[in-house]
Amino acid sequence: MGSLDGRLQGRTAIITGAGRGIGREHALLFAREGAKVVVNDLGGANDGTGSDAGPAQEVVDEIVAAGGEAVANTDNVASWDGAGRLVQQAVDTFGGLDVLVNNAGILRDAFLPNMEESQWDAVIAVHLKGHAAPLHHAAAYWKAQTKAGATVDAAVINTASASGTFMPNAGQANYGAAKAGIAALTLVAADELERYGVRVNAIAPIARTRLTLATPGMGALFAAEVPEGEFDAFAPANISPLVAYLAGADCKLTGKVYAVQGGGISELAGWHDVSTIETDGPWTVDILRDRLG
Repeated sequence: MGSLDGRLQGRTAIITGAGRGIGREHALLFAREGAKVVVNDLGGANDGTGSDAGPAQEVVDEIVAAGGEAVANTDNVASWDGAGRLVQQAVDTFGGLDVLVNNAGILRDAFLPNMEESQWDAVIAVHLKGHAAPLHHAAAYWKAQTKAGATVDAAVINTASASGTFMPNAGQANYGAAKAGIAALTLVAADELERYGVRVNAIAPIARTRLTLATPGMGALFAAEVPEGEFDAFAPANISPLVAYLAGADCKLTGKVYAVQGGGISELAGWHDVSTIETDGPWTVDILRDRLG
């Protein structure tokens, strides 16, 4: 599947949530570009319940049938130990790790007055901890490699969301908070891991997946049929080329967050000053009322 001149030739990549949707497209493109791929997917439902080894293995079978190299993993990335096993499997199977793509996610949408604790905890666990846990174990591996004298040229690509950055979505307080946290995690990790030869970036994708089809108010938009032969702006395959570029050894970008959908890519910036008020003495409530309005 991978050609000798593929831009990911010789690189080993873990891709979480790679059994379906965007993650599946990542795995297939990475393999076509020459990467050895660990296809991670718990195989659960949209809300994270249940498990099924089928989706991950089906992607592996597709890659292998096309001449690529891949292995399935069904560990839960929200588990610190499970994430550790995932990283160790990549090292044991392919001799190392060069790329981590954190993509796994679930939805348990609810408006705040109706949200149950389990809905909050599950989404934060799979998205935010499900990024932090694999990142921890991968970073520890790369740090050890560097300390042992090896030259590391590694890349991490995290998956944020419009819901957690530039387009807050009612009913997704848990999801949006987790995704905003992932964007912040990306910037911190980029700063910390540069010394070990690791670049860290994030994407905020918009595409047709089983999660977006289930998002209130968005399902009809994503479900619209595209006439044959026309560009499908919501196809999940549109997202993967940016991820493959960010994963390549020739890419030098780090600490970036990109919104990507169809034919458009935008670099996003975080919180920044939009106005400032100052005082020569202590603040009082009356001064703040007058100054802030």
